[in-house]
Amino acid sequence: MDEKKGKKKKVLLMGKSGSGKSSMRSIVFSNYVAKDTRRLGATIDVEHSHVRFLGNLTLNLWDCGGQNAFVENYLTSQANHVFSNVGVLIYVFDIESREFDRDLVTFSAIIRALGERSGQASVFCLIHKMDLVQDHFRDRLFQDRVGLVMARSGDFRVTCFATSIWDQSLYRAWSKIIYSLIPNLALIEDRLRRLAQSIEAEEIVLFERTTFLVVTHVTSPIGDRNPCQDRFERLSNIIKTFKQSLAKHTGLPKTSPQFAEFALKSTKFNFFIGKFTGNTYILVVTRPGEATFNCAVINTKVAVQQFEKLEGLGKAPLPSAQPKANAEAPAPAPPPNGEALSPI
Repeated sequence: MDEKKGKKKKVLLMGKSGSGKSSMRSIVFSNYVAKDTRRLGATIDVEHSHVRFLGNLTLNLWDCGGQNAFVENYLTSQANHVFSNVGVLIYVFDIESREFDRDLVTFSAIIRALGERSGQASVFCLIHKMDLVQDHFRDRLFQDRVGLVMARSGDFRVTCFATSIWDQSLYRAWSKIIYSLIPNLALIEDRLRRLAQSIEAEEIVLFERTTFLVVTHVTSPIGDRNPCQDRFERLSNIIKTFKQSLAKHTGLPKTSPQFAEFALKSTKFNFFIGKFTGNTYILVVTRPGEATFNCAVINTKVAVQQFEKLEGLGKAPLPSAQPKANAEAPAPAPPPNGEALSPI
């Protein structure tokens, strides 16, 4: 694929009125906190937005109102307009809907319309508002709903997620959806693995700059011992909350970068998170030690240009070679075998 050629994906966000579509869109893409979504009104017809990911991927997001009159129009007079050239359908089911059978009928009609016009589209279903279900019933009810959805999915292979705006499940679902769309992902992951090996990182996580959704990650055998399986989504949630606090106290827009770098050093591990390419932040975890930390910082910053080329950018300025916090730190020591560390 031409690095400079942009790639657009039409994404339909559908589901009945009140299922939570606009709330999750506002949290993921507009940096709302969950409690602020209560003031959102119903979506009227279709709301369009464009979200840029990793330089050459743009999501053309269609948030489709779920009122019966609108849905009927989507399936009749507007069918060619709505369902043509679709890359992804994200359908949201309200777990507490008292008309779930009717919701399934609507879903089936939408699947048929999609199949006739965009048969290669990917389909994801979010069984939403799972926080309203008691803990010991959640898995059983989710599996029951998944079975019903699969039976109405036609020839599409549907991936389902249990989600809530009140925990990290929403970030986990959207991260996996975005992961399936990113061009050049195999190349990005290969370079990330080579970077991790060269700096002896225990873990590297790549985040999208604005949404802080996880793009991808590389984990060493040591990093695999971490018992917290949802740590990436928790980090997304924590960092976005931190950014909202910064916006509140600095007056900067919620969608602005707001911070450049953060580092933490302990007796068990070191890590830093900071701006990487024009559209990403990177988090690197290393073993303790000043030399190891400084070497990881320098080599990560040197690697920026190679990753920008993979994203189709190549124009963002190269960050400074070393963070101010470590300006007086000793130069990074070479590894025991005497070979210099290289960025890739």
